[in-house]
Order: sequence, then structure tokens, then C-alpha cells
Amino acid sequence: MSEQSERIVKKLWSYCQVLRDDGLSYQDYLEQLTFLLFLKMADERAALTGEQQPIPKGYRWSDLANPKMEGVQLELHYHDTLKKLGEEGGMLGLIFRKSQNKIQDPAKLRKLVVDLIGNESWLEMTSDVKGDAYEGLLERNAQDVKSGAGQYFTPRPLIDAIVDCIQPQPGEVIADPACGTGGFLLSAHSYLATHFDLDKPQKKRLRYEAQRTYVRRLCHAELAQHRSAQDGSIRR
Repeated sequence: MSEQSERIVKKLWSYCQVLRDDGLSYQDYLEQLTFLLFLKMADERAALTGEQQPIPKGYRWSDLANPKMEGVQLELHYHDTLKKLGEEGGMLGLIFRKSQNKIQDPAKLRKLVVDLIGNESWLEMTSDVKGDAYEGLLERNAQDVKSGAGQYFTPRPLIDAIVDCIQPQPGEVIADPACGTGGFLLSAHSYLATHFDLDKPQKKRLRYEAQRTYVRRLCHAELAQHRSAQDGSIRR
């Protein structure tokens, strides 16, 4: 893990310990990070490209991070944002469906939004840095026996070794019914993209058809952010 990744993980993890005092579990914290990072990166991407972002107006990162958004107002707006996005179709609905605000202290929510996530430029980081940071949090989560998270986390070196042994080929369908947060799917995607000189139809198939899965919101979010890091797209 790079120095920048270590810094990000340490920063996010240290605040997790603060929220643990309020009864927030590691898994709850990761889920809240997923929601907020998705909003922040969508906002950064729209500012960078000038393209319309998929988040509806009034429920974007800029609304949530507004300096006037504090206290109960912030808590209510975050609740309404999660509810609204959960009602959307496509990828947004898959990620945010039935989502809830688990951070009950508005001051701590504000700190997470402004200081921890708002002060970083996530799109300027390489996909490896974001992936390392995210997997670093998952690994720490998995080490907590009480959370039961160890049932879905597999270290990246082991994932890559298994994918190297399987050697997925262009044109094949990649399925992982017990995919957890999508680590094997992302590794298979990277293997195909780096080991083969794919033509345009093959690239289209890899993006839209090759990976089929039954997943939870963490997997959808990670796959969506990985895809957007590759081609700048998140679809509603």
C-alpha cells in the first residue's frame, strides 16, 4: 500500500473509532463512507468535465456540504438525500435503496462530510490509491471478529493470484454469485484489460455484459467508481 493510501486509511479509520463510541459498527461506517464518497466523486467529476451529473439537483454533494447546512438541518437533509436516491432507477437505486443515516450526531456527520471527505480531491487520486484505501478499511473491518465481516473479505494478492490461475478470456461471461464487494470481478476486469488487446466490440462486452452478479450496495458502488475511473461515466 502506498504512503498516500496509508494516510487516507489512517485518517478515515481514526474517525471510525470516534463514531464507535456512539454505537456505530465498522460495517455501518463503511456503508456511510460509500454513500458520501459516491456523492463527492460525482460532484468532482461534473466540475472537471462540465457534464451533467447523475445525482438530482438539490441532493448533490454541494448541497450536503453547504456551509449553512448544520445541526438538525444537515441530519434531515442527509436523510432526505438517501431516501430520494434510493427511489431512483439504475445504479443509483441499487446503491442507495433502503439506505439509512446511521450517524446520529449532526456535529460528527458534519465533520465527516467537511473535514474527512470534503478536504480530499478523490478524482486526483489514482484508482490504485482509492482501491488500496477502500480495501485497507475492509481489511481492518474483517479483522474485527465481533463484526463478522471476515466472511466476505479476501486480500487482494490472493484474489489476483486466483485470477491469474483461472486466466479469464475475452468473450467469456464472468460470474461470482458470492462476490461480496466485487474484488474478484474487479481483478478479472483488470486482467482482461491488461493481458489482451481488446477491439471495440470486446471492450463493449467487457463493460456491459461480461460481469453478472448478485450483489449488495458496496459492490455496486465499488464497481461503479472503478468504471467511472476508467472512462468517466456513472449511469443513473
